[in-house]
Amino acid sequence: MRAPVDHIAAPPFPRGLAWANAEPQQLEPGRPMLVEFWDFCRPQSIRTLPYMKAWHERYPELKVIGVHAGGFPPSADSDAVQSAVARLEIPYPVAIDAEYEVWELYGNLGWPGRYLFDQRGMLLHYHYGEGAYVETEEAIQELVGSSIAPLEPFRPEEAPGVQLEPQSDDVEGPYSGPYQAGAVWAVLDGAGTVRANGRPIAVDHPGCYELIAHPRSTAGELALELDDEVTCHAVCFTPGLAGP
Repeated sequence: MRAPVDHIAAPPFPRGLAWANAEPQQLEPGRPMLVEFWDFCRPQSIRTLPYMKAWHERYPELKVIGVHAGGFPPSADSDAVQSAVARLEIPYPVAIDAEYEVWELYGNLGWPGRYLFDQRGMLLHYHYGEGAYVETEEAIQELVGSSIAPLEPFRPEEAPGVQLEPQSDDVEGPYSGPYQAGAVWAVLDGAGTVRANGRPIAVDHPGCYELIAHPRSTAGELALELDDEVTCHAVCFTPGLAGP
């Protein structure tokens, strides 16, 4: 979404903030900056990462920064965030916003939340949640003077103009039962195995694990079983294509 005015300035990053991949960062005068709030335990954040990585690679003139704000117990641990950044092969700097300092400065509303600032450090474009990838990339190109074709969608349900079926609401703790979604995920911690409708899935790090994926939005039934050494903090659902 286009910023309503052209004089909303990027807040400075607080002193003393921990970082992954880099020394403490600030706005660089004359260089546009893309900031995204994310959480390695949220599937919506994981699904957005390929676009953030690609934009970082495609547009070297753009400064890309992740702000990690943990929304689940495993992602509130700074060491776990450092490990997740390495495991997910995130190439750009990530601020570890353990106390939600940056979140409050931005007035951020959820995960993921993207903010694109121009060369003056003023907000040009923002978006909450998944989607609007072409819109975001076109705003980036406006700033860096590029006209290359935008990225192809990484998943069919991310193509511009497609119809999506609303998914079931996320559920705290372990859940078994009916759902409507394109995919089913679980936020897991510990070490061991879970079984989703009989399919074993190894758990070896805290994070979100895809349990079931459908080619389209599907009405299904989840049967989730956990080893004693595995904790399930939530079961989450992501949307799928509408129609038969």
